[in-house]
Amino acid sequence: MFDYVKGFLSDKRRTSKGDFLTIEVQGVGYLFETTERDFILYEANEKDIRKFYLSLIHREDIMSLYGFSNKETRDIFQILLSVSGVGAKMGIALLNEFDVCDLISFVIDGNFKELTRAKGVGPKLAQKIILELKDKLIKTDLPKISSSTLPSNQAISDAQSIMSSLGYEDKEIESALSKIVSTLEDDSNPEEILRKALTCLSM
Repeated sequence: MFDYVKGFLSDKRRTSKGDFLTIEVQGVGYLFETTERDFILYEANEKDIRKFYLSLIHREDIMSLYGFSNKETRDIFQILLSVSGVGAKMGIALLNEFDVCDLISFVIDGNFKELTRAKGVGPKLAQKIILELKDKLIKTDLPKISSSTLPSNQAISDAQSIMSSLGYEDKEIESALSKIVSTLEDDSNPEEILRKALTCLSM
């Protein structure tokens, strides 16, 4: 229903239930819960226009909005919610503890012990997250982008697959990888490739 809102940050509040921002768009204020990272990033009542990507959660008689300053965080939040036993609060807790690249890396590597650092995530749930999401984040049947400017190796292919699973188009992915490939210290390190490419896409 909602993809994003673009306006100025009129209010921010921290409560026992979470961190909330209000974005005003043409006289209408959109209140949404966000991560601690995004909450501390901006000051309220600045004149700068901000853009937040939204996720609408409808549970029985309650509708709640969750907002994120970049698309990849919103998309990984929605992917986390596909795991049975992971609700919106748990998704926010995971994104409070880890940035997107680290979270994806832990899932792909099967590192459930690291995931248990997030508030409320025990060993069983951490292993369940890995079991249900690992194949989603690396889709072996996705077409790989071919470009003479990109190295041909498994790390590049893995990064392409993960970005595709987050909803990015092939042209966006190829453009980002082409821009960052010359800055890589190690083009066989998928974590470095993914981190730099996602940073490029969010700019």
